[in-house]
Amino acid sequence: MSKKKDLVLVAKRNSQAWAEAKKRCKLNETDLQMAKELGMTAKSLIKNIPMPNQLWKAPVKVWIRDLYEEKFNRVITFKPALSEELKIKPKKQEKLIVSDHWVDEEDLPF
Repeated sequence: MSKKKDLVLVAKRNSQAWAEAKKRCKLNETDLQMAKELGMTAKSLIKNIPMPNQLWKAPVKVWIRDLYEEKFNRVITFKPALSEELKIKPKKQEKLIVSDHWVDEEDLPF
């Protein structure tokens, strides 16, 4: 029973570390997936955030994509899932009334 609890705690800590790396490195799920496939840890991603005086260093997101492309010769594209609001078909817009004849402003009663 103790081993199960230990595994749960480790998994929880690991997921929290990945969530922190996602937030601090401004990554999306696809970037995280690429980093995990490359064998990176959340700690290594956080350690490689460029400091302001390290202008030569690429952002973590770009760094991951470059390494992934170099290793696998492809990049995973990000396809965001549509929210429920976007899945609902938009309402029909009212059609504009187009007149065949031109109305002079002087002919208007107001």
